[in-house]
Amino acid sequence: MKYPFHRRPAKGYIQALTESICWKIDFADFQNHLYTVKGITEWGRTWMSFKLFKCKERSVSMISESAKTRYLTLQQQHPEIIQLAPVKHIATYLGITDTSLSRIRKDLAKELT
Repeated sequence: MKYPFHRRPAKGYIQALTESICWKIDFADFQNHLYTVKGITEWGRTWMSFKLFKCKERSVSMISESAKTRYLTLQQQHPEIIQLAPVKHIATYLGITDTSLSRIRKDLAKELT
């Protein structure tokens, strides 16, 4: 198989919430590097396997953990997201409403006092 990608338009998008530096590579150049740069194919396979594992882990978390537990995990693993991202984006990532997230945060604040 020469081109392992479907090349279909995405149904979603990525939006930077903070100042960022992004890199772009033309598809043809990417394909060329994929087959000419030593080790990039194995790196890509490893990276994709890791991302698939993380996606599955997130899916299981969404159905097996409470919203509070998901929030606490996010807070522990990525505290910078809690500080930088708007509440509505955090809530969407957690699969809850921003009202529910505000309630969770309020309850956690009460537990600390």
